[in-house]
Amino acid sequence: MRRLLPDQHELSLDDLYEGLTLPAGDARPWVALGMVATLDGAAAVDGATADLGGEADGIAFRRLRGAADAILVGAGTVRDENYGPPSGTAERRSDRQTRGLAERPRLVIVTGSLNLPTDHRVFSDPDQRPLIVTHGQASPDAVGRLEEVADVLRVGEGTIDLEAALIELGTRGLRRILCEGGPSLNGALLAADLVDEVFLTISPVAAGGGTSRIIRSEVPEVAHRFAVASLYEHDGELVVRYCRER
Repeated sequence: MRRLLPDQHELSLDDLYEGLTLPAGDARPWVALGMVATLDGAAAVDGATADLGGEADGIAFRRLRGAADAILVGAGTVRDENYGPPSGTAERRSDRQTRGLAERPRLVIVTGSLNLPTDHRVFSDPDQRPLIVTHGQASPDAVGRLEEVADVLRVGEGTIDLEAALIELGTRGLRRILCEGGPSLNGALLAADLVDEVFLTISPVAAGGGTSRIIRSEVPEVAHRFAVASLYEHDGELVVRYCRER
């Protein structure tokens, strides 16, 4: 593996993001997006990201999860990618603790529809109940059903207030947030200028077709500028860390 920026030299693949801990944020938690995309910007192939990333992306994925207090994800991504409770090896859990983090990151699922079956594998560990973020007008029956397997946080009225949700997560000790998508959640965070950095793996694959990009938004386009903090290359993959210029 080669690091191209900030200075160019050869590295062991295992050095990628070794010891990384996300900043804790100030007025609200720090938010990083962790995504993989094809070279033409597709967020998935055949509805999933599993075949996009190579060795470097796999290490980046694990190290980013090891660097955060919470993993923020939309319910659609939980369903499409068949999420389970965050686990990690005993070594990775011990490493998190040496850096002042909990053994495992908390899984936070964002959903307005609450369309998640209670027998989904994401709810399979009663010791790792996900936190579900929804809005004040969410179906009381659906809320009651999911409260049997998860904790539920309601913020906003007809729509989810993401900034208020983040502030509440911060009060619960979740100061470092890794968002794993999907594109609509990424877009909502970006539109509200709540993204502090982006960790992006660019796969040397062209997908074509009509697959959505890693960020999709229903609001008018915004142009938030990011600076390259680091850039790695391994076996054709580019692993880039972008920091928001404020």
